[in-house]
Amino acid sequence: MKLSVPKELLPTEKRVAISPDNIHALQKLGYQVSVQSGAGEQANFTDINFEKAGANLVDDPSTLLGDADLVLKINPPTTEEVSLFKEGATLISFAYPARNEELLKSLGAQKINWLAMDCVPRISRAQSMDALSSMANVAGYRAVVEASHVFGRFFTGQITAAGKVPPAKVLVIGAGVAGLAAIGAARNMGAIVRAFDTRPAVKDEVKSLGGEFLMLDFEEEGAGSGGYAKIMSKEFIDAEMKLFAEQAEEVDIIITTAMIPGKKSPVLITEEMVKSMKHGSVIVDLAAEGGGNCELTEPGESKVVHGVTILGYSDLPSRLSTQSSRLYGNNLVKLVNLLGDTEEFTINQEDEIIRGALVLDRGEISWPPPKVEVSVQLQKPKEQKVVQPIVEKKSIFSPAVMLGGLCVLLLALGWKGENEFLDQLTVFVLSCFVGYMVVWNVTPSLHTPLMSVTNAISGIIVIGGMLFVSGSNPWIAGLAIFLATINVAGGFLVTHRMLKMFRKE
Repeated sequence: MKLSVPKELLPTEKRVAISPDNIHALQKLGYQVSVQSGAGEQANFTDINFEKAGANLVDDPSTLLGDADLVLKINPPTTEEVSLFKEGATLISFAYPARNEELLKSLGAQKINWLAMDCVPRISRAQSMDALSSMANVAGYRAVVEASHVFGRFFTGQITAAGKVPPAKVLVIGAGVAGLAAIGAARNMGAIVRAFDTRPAVKDEVKSLGGEFLMLDFEEEGAGSGGYAKIMSKEFIDAEMKLFAEQAEEVDIIITTAMIPGKKSPVLITEEMVKSMKHGSVIVDLAAEGGGNCELTEPGESKVVHGVTILGYSDLPSRLSTQSSRLYGNNLVKLVNLLGDTEEFTINQEDEIIRGALVLDRGEISWPPPKVEVSVQLQKPKEQKVVQPIVEKKSIFSPAVMLGGLCVLLLALGWKGENEFLDQLTVFVLSCFVGYMVVWNVTPSLHTPLMSVTNAISGIIVIGGMLFVSGSNPWIAGLAIFLATINVAGGFLVTHRMLKMFRKE
């Protein structure tokens, strides 16, 4: 089978669908890989790089696409490209089927199979194919770079001979993949980072990156399906808008990431909030493609309003074209692997990943995919279980009973009317009781290290036994010496093994 990678035609697109590193993996599956000349130039992948990796270079796009059984792209094909596709070919790219109905019909007329990278379901098994997350990661990082470029100060605080520079304060709205990447990048540059998300579950992730998670005193869960946040109630939105208004007066940079698939991006930063921000502040709107989270965002543009720079770039992944191309190419290789090698290539609709990504099946529109049915058991509310108190069963062989029995046995065997024996027996009973209370009240996980530090106590017992071995009851002293010696030897052995764990081999 022939696999082709054409050059992207959008004027703002600098990425290429695969990198030279991906060629070998595709050839192992049996594909003859062809790349259009100059396809990777803007991503710093020269034609020589692709040739050395084993790809064929083709100048004419009509020849490249007309012979291809499988086409890998980033953006949806243009009208010119549609007419060049071989009938019955398979295309893998971003599709955005909700807003490309005419394109679906045009490709459908040529019996094309189209797998959309933006429709890959967000499930654990599909994480390696999740191009949306890969590109969001790049966009989040690049958003901080773009903000730092137009911001008039350092991100990190400094104290110099020329004066004191306060650290920049950054607010990230939305702690998804892009938001977390922005938090990490801004924190690494030395800024004070605050973050807000409707999903409290991401609080620990924000804190692990060094950010401060802003909480609302409001009980509502914001986690939706597919890894996205859901639309919140009016009361919750009013509360978060009040929070954003307060933060806008304090922070220097706001990065917004809130997008809802298939719908207009919610407005989170109003014009009044922009007016309240300090002159020289920056807003980076990662939701510009969906209309923008800022009321004043112009998609694809950068502008200054009320002294605040608003960046509405929609091509942030393309501004890091080399890294984006590598990550996207890895996503494609994983999906092609799922389709099988050239001998077993099949679009298996029983596979939930392939079925979710399939928007055209031999020209027939198959989007949206059927919803995954949730079993009735999962939908049932959990029954409230009454926790029964645990009643410990008392054994007749309790420590107190056993200690009492041992005392009676020793008294019967060793007492010959001497007061010395009674003194020794009393000390023995008290030492057993104290030892039990000390050791058994320690957490079981600490018993091992406890053994390694009881050698001193055991050593005292050995010395005491040696002093009494010449007395009237040498067998009790001998027993004490024997047991204490075992404890000493065991303590040294345990200590040695514990220290060995921390030694480098």
